[in-house]
Amino acid sequence: MTEYLLETVDLKKDYRMGDQVVQALRGISMSVAPGEFLAVMGPSGSGKSTFMNLLGCLDTPTAGKYLLEGVEVSSLSPDERAHIRNQRIGFVFQSFNLLARTSALENVALPLRYNGMPRRKRLKRAEEVLSMVGLSGRLDHHPSQLSGGEQQRVAIARSLVCQPAIILADEPTGALDTRTGIEVMSIFQDLNAQGMTVVIVTHEPEIAAFTRRRLMFRDGSLVADKTNGQISDAKSILADLQKAKPDHFDDEEEAA
Repeated sequence: MTEYLLETVDLKKDYRMGDQVVQALRGISMSVAPGEFLAVMGPSGSGKSTFMNLLGCLDTPTAGKYLLEGVEVSSLSPDERAHIRNQRIGFVFQSFNLLARTSALENVALPLRYNGMPRRKRLKRAEEVLSMVGLSGRLDHHPSQLSGGEQQRVAIARSLVCQPAIILADEPTGALDTRTGIEVMSIFQDLNAQGMTVVIVTHEPEIAAFTRRRLMFRDGSLVADKTNGQISDAKSILADLQKAKPDHFDDEEEAA
């Protein structure tokens, strides 16, 4: 049994643009143990999104190895990678990626439908994870009836429904206001405290401050890998904001 949940060894990714070859990743070697919470950071074009696509089995490397739970994912067939994406990886995106004409409950249950789980069981599981993110009262609401923060909570619940080994979140607070972004990070901190491994891509140092470790990318290379010595506590910040501005701190959901 490997001590690492995921590991990359000299991971490289090239893209061909006409006659030119662009080196998006230039040999990334790193590892993530179970239960870690880390941020992948870097400027636009640094390779952080390419790296996350490889971790999420959405793309394959040009060279090097990627091992997830001890399995070399980079050598698997497309169908095998698709199975891993569905079973072992939970995705959260900046744009939520919810089905507009489908309720929160059905949106969250959808991955279980692909697994062949009976309808009653998958709806029960979807209700459980929606309750975990504080949306037990919004099960029948469609995305247009939900605030941005609520939609991201639905997306987080969907990422959890298959009980993945890891959550990969790409700019999960990018479309949200500051307070709602902190609420989302509070959910991630709670999940991490329960043992979930979480990796987020962010360009915001204020968001990375909620994680335990930071990877800094630049020009396709991993230039820094540091433990966060001063982790921000999202719940404490939210409590302070509520005390400071009680009248302005109305729940976003009530305004939706």
